[in-house]
Amino acid sequence: MTETTSSTPTATPAVSESTARRAAIAGGVGTLIEYYDFSVYAFLALTIGPLFFPSERPAVSLLLTLAVFGSAYVMRPLGGWFFGRLGDRTGRRRALVVTVVAMGVCCALLGMLPTYAQVGILAPILLVLIRLAQGFSAGGEIGGAATYIAESSPAGRRGIYGSLTPIGSTLGFAVAATVVGLVSQLTTSEQMSAWGWRIPFLVSIPLAALCLWARVKLEDTPEFEEMADQAEVVRSPLLQVVREHPISVLRVIGIAIAMNGTGYIGLTYFNIYLVDVGFPQQSVYWTSAIAIALACASFPIAGILTDRFGRRPVLLGAYAAYLVIAWPAFAIMGATGSLVVVALVYIVYMMFNGLAQVPAFPQFTELFPRQVRYTGVALGFNIGTIIAGGSAPYIAAQLVETTGSSMAPAYWVMAVAAVGIVTVLTMRETGKSALPK
Repeated sequence: MTETTSSTPTATPAVSESTARRAAIAGGVGTLIEYYDFSVYAFLALTIGPLFFPSERPAVSLLLTLAVFGSAYVMRPLGGWFFGRLGDRTGRRRALVVTVVAMGVCCALLGMLPTYAQVGILAPILLVLIRLAQGFSAGGEIGGAATYIAESSPAGRRGIYGSLTPIGSTLGFAVAATVVGLVSQLTTSEQMSAWGWRIPFLVSIPLAALCLWARVKLEDTPEFEEMADQAEVVRSPLLQVVREHPISVLRVIGIAIAMNGTGYIGLTYFNIYLVDVGFPQQSVYWTSAIAIALACASFPIAGILTDRFGRRPVLLGAYAAYLVIAWPAFAIMGATGSLVVVALVYIVYMMFNGLAQVPAFPQFTELFPRQVRYTGVALGFNIGTIIAGGSAPYIAAQLVETTGSSMAPAYWVMAVAAVGIVTVLTMRETGKSALPK
């Protein structure tokens, strides 16, 4: 194996539209299932909090449960390093097969856990350990999917095909909300606390099997196969990306902070917030599912826009929009008693998240040469996700608890959006360029 440091843009190996479609669908479906597995915990936070962290104060149980949700993100950079190395050295496809199997197993184990009432302190310990393992495997998923799809897409079409990655990750939350809502609809509150909460976790077993079937049928990307044929695989992708591309890693971190810090408020915190201000829990689950799913329908439009106008203008527009809408969004949802109004605000909020996500994933892949692309994307994205993704619902809940104001999370959204604007302003446009080699 030889080290190589060249990153000169050259022609990407020819890719057919049919190959690109298969890659995008398999990547998107896999990411959907991965994020279902990862996010179903957040939608069950209000139910499982007292089961694993019993307390006389419900807010304490909720904060501890959200802290465990955030703890899984601590393992994501380590998972990104492991799967990035696996993907950059042995192939993108192999890494993506392993991640989906690991995530499915972890999610199924969560559905089998004993509660605090059954085994005492061992219950939250096991919960934390499994969430850490889940975070480790999730650390290799979305960066790998973005890399696989970008390398399998024709020039000038990375935006539209790459939109399947955020569609998959975002729909994962919608599917999780739907399953949790359906189970809660069909059970009483006592049944939900006794055994119903386990069902959404166990649903991951057939979902993971479906994704595994789709991914094992894929071939590796033309980029990786050409790299392997030319003996360009590097010994230590992490060392090389940190030594030779630190600014690119920092830029991915900055965008990931903005993208996840704004998005996770809608994806995970909104449902907690809406229940806290008095909306029925089951209705909130359905509203979340419908709003997120409808917002996802706009994501391909964001892909077309970023292929047409570039990454920078779309990203800047999205983050500027969040600076404007954050306060009104929370104010309206806190003041209205209509779920229709809530749903409309929710949809608009998540549509802007599409404009923030869709250009970001091809942008990430365009910052690194193929020898370290998987590792570079996974490293930067996962560090940014730790800072402002998994921590977002906890920080939002803590801000409300500390300040006594339900509007406090709006300032968080505005702050991370500002980070995104500053980061994008330091970058050149790469949407029209070939992937660097």
